[in-house]
This record gives sequence, C-alpha cells and structure tokens, in this order.
Amino acid sequence: MELQILLTDDKTKYMQIYEQIRQAILEKKLLAHAKLPAKRRLAEQLNISIITVQIAYEQLQSEGYSYSVERQGYFVSEIEDEWYYAENATASLRKTEQPEHFINFKNGQVDAAVFPYKQWNRLYRKQLNKFNGCNAPWQGEYSLRIEIARYLQQARGLACQPEQVYIFSGFQQQLMNVSLFFNRRAIGIEEPGFIRARSVFEQLQLQCHAISVDEEGCCVPNETIKLLYTTPAHQYPTGVIMSVARRIQLLQWSIKQDAYIIEDDYDSEFRYKGAPIATLSHLDSSERVLYFGTFSKTLLPSLRMSYLIMPTSLQSDFEEFNTYQKSTVSRIDQQVVAKFMAEGHYSAHIAKMRTLYRAKRCCLIESIIKHLGEEFEVMGDAAGLHIIVQLPERLNESIELAKSRGVEIDAVSKMYQLHKPSHQVMLGYGAPSLDEIQKGVSFLATSWKNSLSN
Repeated sequence: MELQILLTDDKTKYMQIYEQIRQAILEKKLLAHAKLPAKRRLAEQLNISIITVQIAYEQLQSEGYSYSVERQGYFVSEIEDEWYYAENATASLRKTEQPEHFINFKNGQVDAAVFPYKQWNRLYRKQLNKFNGCNAPWQGEYSLRIEIARYLQQARGLACQPEQVYIFSGFQQQLMNVSLFFNRRAIGIEEPGFIRARSVFEQLQLQCHAISVDEEGCCVPNETIKLLYTTPAHQYPTGVIMSVARRIQLLQWSIKQDAYIIEDDYDSEFRYKGAPIATLSHLDSSERVLYFGTFSKTLLPSLRMSYLIMPTSLQSDFEEFNTYQKSTVSRIDQQVVAKFMAEGHYSAHIAKMRTLYRAKRCCLIESIIKHLGEEFEVMGDAAGLHIIVQLPERLNESIELAKSRGVEIDAVSKMYQLHKPSHQVMLGYGAPSLDEIQKGVSFLATSWKNSLSN
C-alpha cells in the first residue's frame, strides 16, 4: 500500500513518519493487520534513508501501534477499544511582557547584590571538581552538620550535637516532614502568624488553632493541642520578642500537656537593639523544643536550605520515620556552605549584612517620618528585615494603590485567621537599596496622601 507522508523541516524525518502513521492508525484510516509499506519502498518514495524509516517503524512497534512478522514486514496492530483521536495543534508560546521596575518592599527578600560571590564561586568550583556524584546522606552532609552545631552554640547559645542536625530544602518541606512525623490532628499557630506555615498545616488537613499574641509573645494555649508553632525571637509578623517569663510558661505547658514546640528562629541574626535574643531551646531541659533554622535570610533564598535540631529523645523515631527518604538538598551546595562556614565567611557575611540592614532600617524609618509623619505608626522594628506600618483608619491596606505607584508591599491581614486588621501593611527592607527605600516611601506618601485627601 502507498502512504501519503508529507515531510517538512520542522521536525526530524523519522518523527514525522512515526506521527503521521500513528495518526492514521488512531483515526482508523489504517485498519488492523493492514501491512505497512516496505521500508525500502517508503524510503525511495520519500527520498530518505532506510535507517530513518526503520527508526520510525521501531518506534511504532515499541508503543504497540504495529507488529512485525519475520520476512513479511510490519503490520497495523488491532486496537479493540474505540477511541476518538484528534491531533492537538502546536501551541505557540506567548511572550509575556516583563513587568516594569518595581521598588520591592515585599517581605522575605535579601540584598543579593552584596553577597560574597567571589568566595562562594571559588569554593563551588573546588567542590565541583572533586565531587564524586553521589547523593548526600538523608540527614545531610556531616561536615555541614558540624558547622551548624558549632555556629548555633557560638551565636545562639544552643548546645547540640551534629547528630541532632537534619538538613532540608527549605522551611516548608521541613515543616511538612515534621508535621507528618508527629501525626497530630490539631496544631497551634500564632495569631497573627506565618502564612506559609499555616498553608502547610492546611494542606495536611490539620486543624489550626489560632493562639493569641500579646506584648510578651505567643500566649500559653488553652486548647488541647500537642504541637505548637511559634517565632519567639522575632514574632512574625508583629516583631514582638517573647519574654523569658512567657518562654518558661510555654515550656511548663509543654511538659504538663506532653506537647512539643516548634521554634522558628527565621531571622534572629538581625537584631538592632541590645544583644541577640537567646533561643527558646536554650532554656529547654526537657527536650520539648524542635529548633528550625534557615540560610534563606543569612545567605540567599534561592539556596533552598534549612535545618532542624531534633531533641535526642525523638531522634530514633524520627530517623525510622524517614528510613526511605533521600536528601532533597544538593550535596555540592551542602559542602560549599560547610566550607563557607568553616573558613569564617559566614560569620563575616552576617556581621556585614547586620550593619547594612541596620542602615536600611534607619533609612526606612527616617523616610516614613519625613514623608508620612506621626499619623503613620511604625511597629516591630527591633529586629528582622521588615516593619509594620499602622495606617490611619481612613486608609485601607491599599496594596493595589501602592502597586500603581510602582511599589510592592505586603498586607498584614492575610497573616490572621480570625479578626483581620485592615489598616496595617508590611514593608520589607532586605532587597531595596538605600536610594530605593527613600524613593519608595516618597511614592507611597504621594499615593496615600492623595487617597486621604479625596
């Protein structure tokens, strides 16, 4: 039989032969057990090599569209079930317009422009050249776990062993693993609290109990829960620092209720008033606190690397729970971070960034006072990489209003489960330069004051 095969320059010739015969079979234009043209004959008809036809026929056979009979050739397979087939048209990719430049006051960003790329690239090339291609151990590279344990002891007053350190590919993956490990139906989360934490709990279909936050930090839960997520060093998003009295109350609660506390220490390195705040884990002598740390704020968010300090009493069960897991973090990246820390670059980088972020914080607050005045109250500015601005009651969260002026900010209301405020916004100062901070606040002031005057 003779097939009408049309060849173009868009694809490889064997693929076009395969696709057109496949389509003819699915559309019943070629009936079951019909013989396909001989390879040589089709090759001569199309003025191509026999090898090209052979590859197309073998692909059809491997997918079950045809079968071969020795010394007789290729035949159409019988497909018993009726199936309507229509070839999908090739979709043309739309070019999306790049957004105009925005001044980025969104939370969770860092100043990537001052990252020590020279030292990092040197270490990366060195590790890449000697890398053997194997996966990292599930728990993480031991050299990195040693450096994390040493750093936490020196910088955060948290005494732990490398065996207690577990490396994950970011906060949410880490939180999901821990939540599944505990297998609790309900969990406590601060109100307001970290929306990405709540998202994990909701995905796991856990009941999220909103635990109030006051001037001393997360309150002691009244609800019957066995797991509590909290941010003691710099409450997210309010910026409240948990008092030592409240820390002791929570630890006593955890013992009495046989509960555990997840301590998220996400940006504790950046404190601008007084000495760094000790961790909740530092006071924990009953092994009730799981410590969460990350490199997203101190290095780069794109690194996707976080770590967990697990109480020794839970290690055995936790490792059994993760028996068949593999590390989700690049081994090369782990080795580079370990060397980066061991050579002193990490501590030096944090010290440099703390100075830079302190200057940005001051610039932001001074710009708010200059352009907005006392009617706009600044809150939660003692640490971290963001502040909250209390807007006048006549002005709502105006995210789109800010965006219309080329400024990106975050609303605070989405951090609440219950009574959502409508007059608070969050300004992150990690990403913008000092000049951008001043311009951004000026743009916001123009936009907000015009809105108030209307």
